[in-house]
Amino acid sequence: MRPLSYWLKALIWVALALAVAIPLGAAALSPQLAWRDPIYIIAGFAGIFAMALLLVQPLLAGGHLPALSAMRARRFHRVIGATLVVAVIVHVGALWITSPPDVIDALLLASPTPFSIWGVLAMWAVFAAALVAILRKRMPVRTWRLVHMALVCIVAAGTVAHALLIQGTMGTFSKIGLSILVVAATAKVVVDRRIWTLLRRSRRD
Repeated sequence: MRPLSYWLKALIWVALALAVAIPLGAAALSPQLAWRDPIYIIAGFAGIFAMALLLVQPLLAGGHLPALSAMRARRFHRVIGATLVVAVIVHVGALWITSPPDVIDALLLASPTPFSIWGVLAMWAVFAAALVAILRKRMPVRTWRLVHMALVCIVAAGTVAHALLIQGTMGTFSKIGLSILVVAATAKVVVDRRIWTLLRRSRRD
C-alpha cells in the first residue's frame, strides 16, 4: 500500500488537470460554437488556454506542484510563460482577423465594452512581465521581484475581469471557478513572497 502522501500528490495533479480541462470542455460543448467562424473559435480557445496557464504559473513559482524539483519548476515556469505570450498573441491575432475595427478600438482603449479594456490591460501586462523576466539578470533582485509580481497581479486581475464580463462560450460556473483559482493561486504567491515587506524595504532605501 502506497503512503498517503503519494495519493495526496496525485490528487493535487488531478485537481489541476480538472481545473484546466473543465473550462475548456465547457467551451467545447457550448451551443454558441454552432454559429461561430473557425478563426473566432480559435481566438476563444486561445484565451481560455491562456487563462488556464495563469493558474499553473503561480503554482510553479511557489513550488506548490508536487514531484517537481525547484529547478524543474523554474524551467517549466519559463516555458509556460513563453507559451502564455504565444497564446495571448494568437487570441488577439485571431480576433484581429475576425474584426479589425473592434481590436483597434480595444487597443486604443476606445471600445464601448469594458471587458475589452481589461483584456488589453492584461495583454500589455503579460508582455511586460515576459520582458522583465528576460531582463531578470540585469535588474536588482528586489526590484525585479516587485516589478514582476506587480505585473503578474495586473495580469491576473485584468484577465479575471475580462473573462467574467464576457458572455462567451466558457460556462458560467467553470469560468467563475477558474477565476477564483487564478486569484487564489496568485494571492498565495504574493503572501508567501511577502511582497509588501520588499516594498517597505525599497521605500526605506
